[in-house]
Amino acid sequence: MTPSASSLAFVESPVQLLNVLEWAHAEAASAPGGAPLLDAVPSQPSRAAARGPASGGAAAVAGTGPADRSAGASSWLRIVVLPPTDPMSRGQLRRMAGLARDEGYEVVWQEARGGRLAPLKALAALAKDVRAARRVVVGDPFSRYVQLLLTLVRAEELVVVDDGTATMEFVAQTARGERLVRWHRVGGGGLPGRVRELAYAPVSATARRRFTPAAGTGRRVEVFSSMPVTVHGEMTLRVNEFAWTRARFGPPRLTKGTDLVGTSLVETGVVDPARYLDAVRALTLEHGATRYFAHRRESAEKLRKLSEATGLEIVRPDLPLELIARRGPVGRTIVSFPSTVVHTLPYALTGTGVTVAVCDVDPAWLTGSASPRARSFLAGVTETARDVHRLPAQTASAAG
Repeated sequence: MTPSASSLAFVESPVQLLNVLEWAHAEAASAPGGAPLLDAVPSQPSRAAARGPASGGAAAVAGTGPADRSAGASSWLRIVVLPPTDPMSRGQLRRMAGLARDEGYEVVWQEARGGRLAPLKALAALAKDVRAARRVVVGDPFSRYVQLLLTLVRAEELVVVDDGTATMEFVAQTARGERLVRWHRVGGGGLPGRVRELAYAPVSATARRRFTPAAGTGRRVEVFSSMPVTVHGEMTLRVNEFAWTRARFGPPRLTKGTDLVGTSLVETGVVDPARYLDAVRALTLEHGATRYFAHRRESAEKLRKLSEATGLEIVRPDLPLELIARRGPVGRTIVSFPSTVVHTLPYALTGTGVTVAVCDVDPAWLTGSASPRARSFLAGVTETARDVHRLPAQTASAAG
């Protein structure tokens, strides 16, 4: 049995794993003697695996374990990957797990989906480590599986790293005392859905209490984020400036063209597919774009139609876009719809000369089934982005 690490992280997407690496880098750099690495010097030796953070104590010595666990690793941080079922996400997660192992962290690949008994088997396998951890790091506070794991947590310190723009909604909902619901989710499921919600209510309520500890309990919640959030209560905020990414990759070689960044707003039922196609076509013509970086959830059929209609080269990134852009080559201008990257790329590409632009989503593009929150949430993502150039939705509409 492998000894429990002092810090235990749970991730379900490649971006979450990237942000855990960024948090670990910041945590190690803040330890005694851990001066920050120089932003302009790539490929500096990692301090993270060699020394745990000030609050984490001595590093736990890890032995051999399952096939996907890095044998003989020595680390104060153990990262548990709870992979989704879609191949694109799993592929990116495996590559990110390789980067984490290269940094010296222990990585455990734990299947928690794909069968009725898979979640229960995973919970049983993780229970001992969850109870023993002195600090727990989570990447998706809306995840029902993560919320279920929180019922076992005894650690006084809980860290929430970014899962994209969902962090903005997480902080806002906990401040208002609301139950945690993804911004694009629309209620449904009929009677069976309501029964499941009622059955799950105690778990959800426990998670909300754990994310919003009362004063004097000794429990702490840190939000590690690149998003423009204002924490509340006993929460603390540490800004994710993508220091690890900037130290490990780049600076990139810049091309003369413009790159477009894809979004899963169609796949989540928020934006009408035809409207989205029109907008991409218009942006391509106006900005002379040549490449389209697809979101990992975008369907092959949708991407085929985009390529045929615009002539864009469709790129399926094998890592999160922050790493792809930092590694290069990348266009001198990157255009995106409201999404995580309009907040993260300005950090990752600081000092490179790349301009990040965001195109507003016209309310007329929204589907009839989009959640009532969709319009204001997307507007908020755009309005709060720092160091980006704003493109009005009318620009895309007029050029189509």
